[in-house]
Amino acid sequence: MLTAVLFSGGLDSAVLLAEEATRGEVQPIYVATGLAWEASERATADALLASGSLHGRIGPLVSLTVDMRDVYEAAHWAVQGRPPGYHTPDEEVYLPGRNIILLGKAGVYCAAVAIDRLVLGTLAHNPFPDATPEFRSAMARALSLGLAHRLQIDAPYADVSKAEVIRRGAAVGIPFPLTLSCMNPRADGQALPRHCGECSKCRERHDAFVEAGVSDPTEYLDRRNVEPRT
Repeated sequence: MLTAVLFSGGLDSAVLLAEEATRGEVQPIYVATGLAWEASERATADALLASGSLHGRIGPLVSLTVDMRDVYEAAHWAVQGRPPGYHTPDEEVYLPGRNIILLGKAGVYCAAVAIDRLVLGTLAHNPFPDATPEFRSAMARALSLGLAHRLQIDAPYADVSKAEVIRRGAAVGIPFPLTLSCMNPRADGQALPRHCGECSKCRERHDAFVEAGVSDPTEYLDRRNVEPRT
């Protein structure tokens, strides 16, 4: 069965794409919504797919768009590219309706090309209301009814920590430097954008590498929070 994978170029979605590709044919889908970091995400996603490090039957990246800048105010941190700081709790980086938008647009695409399964990289302990099993079940039912096309929505990592995702990624040979987990990445003329080292997504990424017992190869522009304390 052909499976569609919501793929952002992030660490979780990269490992998910790789694991799904070991089981069957996959179609990666990127959904742009007008947020500040998306050009960097796309550059990273394209580089990972072009690297030849992912094995299996992976289709070319499909890029879809739903502009949310007419909903989020112009001064919103995700539009301006000024994310909350390193030690900010996850609850403070909530983007209302994000999974509704991503799954809605991807679901319509899946119906148009006869894909019956759509997966996303939601992790355990995600605190947001659109990351629950009840939400995914309701969304799948609504899309199936509204599109007259039965669509299954799965979150294979819903009971998995980010550290465990990193261990799985290491086992399948994911090149972690070709993944991006940052809300304020910097291009600065580099071939690929670099992690700022100052946002809460950088904290989440680095902490997960430490917990996983895997060396963090990420280039953080600000390393004050990731250097070993003496």
